[in-house]
Amino acid sequence: MTSALPRTLATLGGAALALGLLAGCGDDEPAAERPAPPAASAPTTSPSVTEETSSPSEEPSSGDPSAVPVYYLGRTPQGDRLYREFTQVSGADRLVAAAAAVTSGRPVDPDYRTAWPGGRLASVTKTADAIVVEVPDASWLEAGSLRPAQARLAVQQLVYTLQGTAGARLPVRVQLDGEPAARLLGVDASKGLTAAPEIDVLALVNVTEPAEGTVVGRTFTAEGRASSFEATVPWEIRDSSGKVVKQGFTTAEGWADKLYPWKARIDASTLAPGSYTFVARTDDPSDGEGAGPTQDTKRITVK
Repeated sequence: MTSALPRTLATLGGAALALGLLAGCGDDEPAAERPAPPAASAPTTSPSVTEETSSPSEEPSSGDPSAVPVYYLGRTPQGDRLYREFTQVSGADRLVAAAAAVTSGRPVDPDYRTAWPGGRLASVTKTADAIVVEVPDASWLEAGSLRPAQARLAVQQLVYTLQGTAGARLPVRVQLDGEPAARLLGVDASKGLTAAPEIDVLALVNVTEPAEGTVVGRTFTAEGRASSFEATVPWEIRDSSGKVVKQGFTTAEGWADKLYPWKARIDASTLAPGSYTFVARTDDPSDGEGAGPTQDTKRITVK
């Protein structure tokens, strides 16, 4: 990873979406999720986003109201888990835009992907007691080529994303032609779809700052959420050859039962300006005997 990615815009039925602000994970009671303010200036361009026609966590003290949280798949020692990346929305309903990013978007972080085969929902509406999604046709009710585990995680992608965007832990109800549907991607939706426990579906570490492609100063703040052994979150910076040029650790606010916030102040003053990779990971008490740590990487440019 030697350079920041170029940034462009894509449309969602006339609504512009610019992907690529922040990544992080959920917490207990959701307020509408917001990215933390950037630690330093971000690049002016981002990877292209393709859109077909078109958990949630506690709310940081400040942030961009036009950003929505989108959950994507990434590989971990526990198999595929969900990572969060914020998506910039302009001129679109937030729930509709967030759902479209899940089903047919392209994340900025190249380590992330969606489990959905593509397309878009017919509508997404928040009511007093649910988030109602209307599927465009009956094919959305079946798993198709997805294996059962993939289908379940795809559904969790959508549930975590919509609940985080709505700021409410509401069940997601599925409709077809205005009538209740009992399945989504082959997953039972007859009683409404709910978020699975964080510890079961989210990656055990996630970086909120710096975001993928961020330009950082000589010192910057790194932060995110994790569930790591004894709350220890090791971090490091690698140069373009992969060599570790800076490392340390910080302590999250808790561990074991869910993901907790962590934060570290990074002194990069000894590094030459250029392209690097910031890495945060879970602690590995097995010393390599087990499956290994979960990690999240972000390409950065030190100015």
